[in-house]
Amino acid sequence: MSLAAVPVQAASGATAPAAGDAILRRQRVRESAARTYARSFPIVPVRANGMTVEGADGRRYLDCLSGAGTLALGHNHPVVLEAIRRTLDSGAPLHLLDLATAEKDDFTSALFESLPAEFAGRARIHFCGPAGTDAVEAALKLTQTATGRSGALAFTGAYHGMTAGALALTGSVAVKEPLPSGGEVVRLPYPYGYRCPFGVGGDAGAELSVTYVERLLDDPSGGVVPPAAMILEAVQGEGGVVPAPDRWLREMRRITAERGIPLIVDEVQTGVGRTGAMWAVEHSGIVPDAMVLSKAIGGSLPLAVVVYREDYDGWRPGAHTGTFRGNTLAMAAGAATLRYVAAHGLAERAALVGDRMTARLRELADELPVIGDVRGRGLMIGVELVDPTAEADACGARPADPALAVRVREACLARGLIVELGGRHDAVLRLLPPLTVTDEQVAAVLERLAEAIAAAAVGGAGAAGGAGAGSGGARAGSGGVGASGQVER
Repeated sequence: MSLAAVPVQAASGATAPAAGDAILRRQRVRESAARTYARSFPIVPVRANGMTVEGADGRRYLDCLSGAGTLALGHNHPVVLEAIRRTLDSGAPLHLLDLATAEKDDFTSALFESLPAEFAGRARIHFCGPAGTDAVEAALKLTQTATGRSGALAFTGAYHGMTAGALALTGSVAVKEPLPSGGEVVRLPYPYGYRCPFGVGGDAGAELSVTYVERLLDDPSGGVVPPAAMILEAVQGEGGVVPAPDRWLREMRRITAERGIPLIVDEVQTGVGRTGAMWAVEHSGIVPDAMVLSKAIGGSLPLAVVVYREDYDGWRPGAHTGTFRGNTLAMAAGAATLRYVAAHGLAERAALVGDRMTARLRELADELPVIGDVRGRGLMIGVELVDPTAEADACGARPADPALAVRVREACLARGLIVELGGRHDAVLRLLPPLTVTDEQVAAVLERLAEAIAAAAVGGAGAAGGAGAGSGGARAGSGGVGASGQVER
């Protein structure tokens, strides 16, 4: 029997596959052309637990997207559900603008306890609108107010959100091209070893980036007006899972500190244990002037904040406001998530599991030449797909193959694995499993991914064809891969 044909009873009395098809049809008709993940994954989830998502068609999927990194503990983790139920049962108000509540006080305590001590000891927090992009806007306004300047330094490959100021900082030309300018932003070269902007790669490329940034800022004819801030990601996510070398980050901190330029680190996707440390800045030991936080801090619910040095707290009341800054349920779920990650050593486990996964994927690259590069940090992993028949550049990198990446994504879905694409050419498979991923699930992810890449590389009917129980998607309740506990702004 086809897995897609296994019925699950819908609430209306119709079988779920038929109801699911109708939902997808209505979505195509009623929702905007800007929808994204719905195009990549034409499924209707009806239940989710840990890393496992069950569709209306009765198939089960291992979710390596995790709400674009939002679900640190996976779907519907018991500690998150308990925090939500406890808050609901308490009768606490769910919406209070920015008034003080016990839930907000507890969340703030949990967050400050998790931050690097040197940073948290002199920090203030501002609760923003419920998306990371709003926290980026707040951080910009904060530093503009503190410095009296207006420009910003940002990097190639950056992603900081889709609102005007955040979009101006974002590197992708495709999303910026149709829009008017969002402000003066000086674009700097991010150290991307595989596709080095200087054509040398490795440590040498990172050193050249440092030299370029420092000399540009000090050049009186370099065209750079003293900026309000520099903003960067310790690991670029949407940019293709590109980790910055720790020494490079320390040099950016030195350069900005010596010139009185506030340093903002965007930890929207890298935070809460994702990279193998609670916060990605901990790998390098730098202390930024501001950190932008969202996604996993809300325990799967919308929440975004900017935390910053107290001596930057010079803006007036109402300088950055918004209606939905007091999400009580998100604060309760977020506090529970932060404490669970810390108490159970999930950041440390992310480092170990991530190393194991990248090691296996690099072995796979030796077998499958379409894999050009494997990189990442912790459970933030990228697999860049290339055309192995094309000529390599000076760094040994071959041209990206976005068409192959699409075929691999489809082949993964057919095998019961959800992975999304990113990177400069949308040719990087991005793996963001929950921090609670089990060893059994890791093995299943790697097996299905290897099968999908191999099938897509040779093309033909087998690339994304329906997968039987032996190669992926399992029926709900059929004893597929177990679930235990389980990423856009």
